[in-house]
Order: sequence, then C-alpha cells, then structure tokens
Amino acid sequence: MSEDRIYLRDIEADIIVGILPEEQDAPQPLVVNITLFTDCLSAALSDSIEDAVDYSVIHDDVLAHMHSTHYGLIETLAENLATLCLRDKRIHKCIVAVDKPKALKFARSVAVEIARSQR
Repeated sequence: MSEDRIYLRDIEADIIVGILPEEQDAPQPLVVNITLFTDCLSAALSDSIEDAVDYSVIHDDVLAHMHSTHYGLIETLAENLATLCLRDKRIHKCIVAVDKPKALKFARSVAVEIARSQR
C-alpha cells in the first residue's frame, strides 16, 4: 500500500465545543490538521483531478461538519472528521489532530490526535 500523503494544515474554525457551561455559550477557536494516506501515482501520471483525492472537497466538508453541530469533546470531533475523510475509499488511512488553543490558561494548546484506517 502506498504511503503518499496529502496534508490539510491549520484549518481554523470557531465552534461551540466543551463540557463546561461557559464553553457552550460562545464559539471557541479550533485548529484542525489532517493527513490523508492515499496513492497519488494515478493522479500524477494522468494530471487529472478525476484520479486524485480532491482535497478542496474534504476541506469544505470538514468545515461544514464543524459548523453543523456542537461538541462536548474534541475527541468526538476528531473521530467524526476521520470518519468523514474515510468516506473516500481512495484514502486508506487518515490522521486527524484537533487543537483547542484556549483550553488551558498556561498552555498554548491542548490537542487530540487520532489515526484511523479503512476497515
């Protein structure tokens, strides 16, 4: 299986996320990074989007999903985003990292990173 990767870096969105009452009143900034494992050879040889994973579609789907619901945990958001990415069967694995920059007072960020594969 190919180890080619597509990176979607620093996708930023303000969404409602958190378990504390004050976190459920106003959106907070989140930063998402996604690594998609796929085989890029066919796309490279054909130079055609039909043979490629269209990362703009994944980007738009990720943002739409993030804005569509509220989350208690960033773990849940990461899991849902991984499931969304793996709907494209050309992606055989993905890594999703969700950073919550304002989670802790004396830390730049708290993050969760998960890796999921096609079953």
